[in-house]
Amino acid sequence: MQPVPGNERRRDHEHHDTPHNPAQKLTRAELVARLVRAGELEVSGEDQAEADTYFNQENFRFHGPDGFESDYAGLTAYFASIRAAFDDRKITRGIIVAEGTTIACQTWIEGTFARVFTQSPAGPLPPTGTRAVMDLINIFRFDNDGRLIEEFVRTDYRSLLRQLGAQGQ
Repeated sequence: MQPVPGNERRRDHEHHDTPHNPAQKLTRAELVARLVRAGELEVSGEDQAEADTYFNQENFRFHGPDGFESDYAGLTAYFASIRAAFDDRKITRGIIVAEGTTIACQTWIEGTFARVFTQSPAGPLPPTGTRAVMDLINIFRFDNDGRLIEEFVRTDYRSLLRQLGAQGQ
């Protein structure tokens, strides 16, 4: 089979899974695996102590839509509010792009809206019993020890609020 013109570099890069930065200790595949596991743990709540190991807790910064900023404790509290409000939760990662210690990806977090969502973008909202999907684009940055140190998120709050029964005017 002949390679598609222009894809030779990409194909070579796919097989080259060593860190670009000499100080970086983990490969692309290892960073992606850590990112996926951290998300699963935050959404499921199955083992907060393990989830904590995937983050540089002291220096972690979260940058969300509309200028929302938080630290690791705030991120953990937000995920606790998701777990409290939604049943049958799951997280799915889509396209993942990695360069050095930075990973960008599509993310979908979904669940059945069963109890009050205390940290919705519109404040506390009563449950609707319906399924809701948060559609996100994330950019994550890892420290050289493979811990998450920074996250940037963009999402469609209008769609999410509509799904949660809080349609705007």
